[in-house]
Amino acid sequence: MSTLLEVRDLRVAYGKVEAVHGVSLTVDESRIVTVIGPNGAGKTTLLGAIMGLLPSRGAISLYGADATRTPVEERVANGLCLVPERRELFAAMTVADNLELGAFQRYRSGDKAIAATRDEVYQRFPRLAERRGQLAGTLSGGERQMLALGRALMAKPRLLMLDEPSLGLAPLIVKEIFRIISALKAAGVSILLVEQNARAALQVADHGYVLETGEVVIEGASADLAGDPRVAATYLGQKVA
Repeated sequence: MSTLLEVRDLRVAYGKVEAVHGVSLTVDESRIVTVIGPNGAGKTTLLGAIMGLLPSRGAISLYGADATRTPVEERVANGLCLVPERRELFAAMTVADNLELGAFQRYRSGDKAIAATRDEVYQRFPRLAERRGQLAGTLSGGERQMLALGRALMAKPRLLMLDEPSLGLAPLIVKEIFRIISALKAAGVSILLVEQNARAALQVADHGYVLETGEVVIEGASADLAGDPRVAATYLGQKVA
C-alpha cells in the first residue's frame, strides 16, 4: 500500500503563538484517516498547512516527493484537494458554474475528460443534477455540502481533505454525507477527515488521530480508538469497562 501523504513534525504558528506542535501523520492509498478533537485543537489549522494555505515548519511529503514548499496551485494539480469547513461556495453562481470552477486547473492543462467527470458528479449527487441551474446561495445546508464535495471531485483528487463535513447539518443529512464519504473511498479516493462528530468519523475511518491543544495525544486503528476508555469517555460520551 503506497503512502499518499506523510507529515512529519509539523508546526504552525500565528505570530508568537504556536497552534500546532510537532504533528506527524500518514495517509495511505485507499484509506480514510480521521483527525478528531475538541474545538480549538488545531484541526483546521493542520489542514490549512498541509494544503499550503498557512506557513509551517516541518516536512510534508506527497506521493513520496517533498512538497513542503510547493505552492497551493501545484498541490491541487498534483491531486490534493481541500473542502473547507465553510464550504466557500460562490453563492451568486449556479450549481453548474460552481462545479466547473472545481476543474479550473484541469482546464488550464487542456484536460479533455472534464465533461465525463461532471457527469460522474451528477450521478453521485442526483440532487445537484436537479438543481444545476439554481444559485448556490439558495441551496439547503446539506445540498451546499454536496456541492462542495462535488466541486472538489471535479479536480479528480487522489487525496481529499474534508474539514468538518457534518457541521450544522441535520442527523439524517449527516448519515447521507458519511455514506457518500464511504462511497468515495470505494471509488479509490483517499480521504483525510477532520471531524468533531467522533462517533461517525471513527465508524467510517480506517485510522485515527486525536488532536488536543495542537498535539497528537493518541493514534491508532479506528476500532481501537473507539474502544479506548479515554476516547470513549471524552468524545463518544460513554464509559468503557
